[in-house]
Amino acid sequence: MLADPLNVKRPEWLDQEDVNIFYEAVKGFIEKECLPHGERWEKEGVVDREVWTKAGEAGLLCPAAPEEYGGAGGDWRHDYVFHMAVSELGVDGWGASLHNSIVAPYIWHYGSEEQKKRLLPKMISGEYVGAIAMSEPAAGSDLQGIKTTAKKDGNGYRINGSKTFITNGGTANFIIVVAKTDPSAGAKGTSLFMVETDGLDGFRRGRLLDKVGLKGQDTAELFFDDMWVPADALLGPEEGHGFIQLMQQLPQERLQIAVQGVGMMKRALDETIRYVKERHAFGKPIIGFQNTQFKLAELKTKATIAEVFCQHCSDLLLKGELDAATASMAKYWVSDTQCELIDECVQLHGGYGFMNEYPVARMWRDARVQRIYGGTNEIMKLLISRTL
Repeated sequence: MLADPLNVKRPEWLDQEDVNIFYEAVKGFIEKECLPHGERWEKEGVVDREVWTKAGEAGLLCPAAPEEYGGAGGDWRHDYVFHMAVSELGVDGWGASLHNSIVAPYIWHYGSEEQKKRLLPKMISGEYVGAIAMSEPAAGSDLQGIKTTAKKDGNGYRINGSKTFITNGGTANFIIVVAKTDPSAGAKGTSLFMVETDGLDGFRRGRLLDKVGLKGQDTAELFFDDMWVPADALLGPEEGHGFIQLMQQLPQERLQIAVQGVGMMKRALDETIRYVKERHAFGKPIIGFQNTQFKLAELKTKATIAEVFCQHCSDLLLKGELDAATASMAKYWVSDTQCELIDECVQLHGGYGFMNEYPVARMWRDARVQRIYGGTNEIMKLLISRTL
């Protein structure tokens, strides 16, 4: 069990009985249903499908979904501790965080009453596994550059194009697809479509991508070949709202990435502190050397700053006050710091830090993408600079 090396006191808004109970439930589920299978998932490149159903039965999926649609009626506090638990315990390949905090909120924020009643119960139960298809082979952080099109065809739309780097792409059967309904209108010509893929003609999964890290995550290519979806697959009352919908939800996504980074930093520090206390060199534990003490003091300080800032941003989010620039600060600075911290932890492990059997080696590989997805850190700095 992870020993929290930071000792950051939870703020009052987070230290609530229902939140603490949920946090313990998530940790208990991960220890029982995920950790025993982690090595196999890494080799197979995908998490067992039944884990999603079990998580739904345990009430762990979409905790912030409104009660009237079968959810627990929670909020970002429950999402926060979910992301923290998953990262602290090292189940980074399970895409439930994206399912809970990125995909599902689009439905309850922008969906019609009929869409909410039809889709949310399936997301909450695990019958549907969610994904969001933004990135394309030639369009990543620049969402205005997407080429996937959705053209009206009868009482629906015909979607053509491809997506890549899609988290949960190998498993998801509910995918929010970003497409151009009016390619001549720039950002205003972008719409989001809620695509239920089971038995859907024209929908095709490509290969699971061979990544540097997050080996247990089924990141995939997706292809849409004259894929027809009904008119009620459109998210929102009319076309052209997709870019605004994306921009409104991206601050939470970017804060989520930062929170995940803090969780992994805690785990890396915990693993490293235990290692340097046990490992001896020149007749004494590695922790006995001043260089080790100074390095760990620096790392604990930076991780503490990261957690406090994430809590500050979370407080703003709960109040509806988290702006894009502040979320970008959290995403870029925490992910940069996360990679720096874990690299130092590898160094303190010496040669063992480069061995895959040690958790710190896997964290070193898994952490690197945090600076890329959700918008590259260079884009984050560009967004921040616009406020100067």
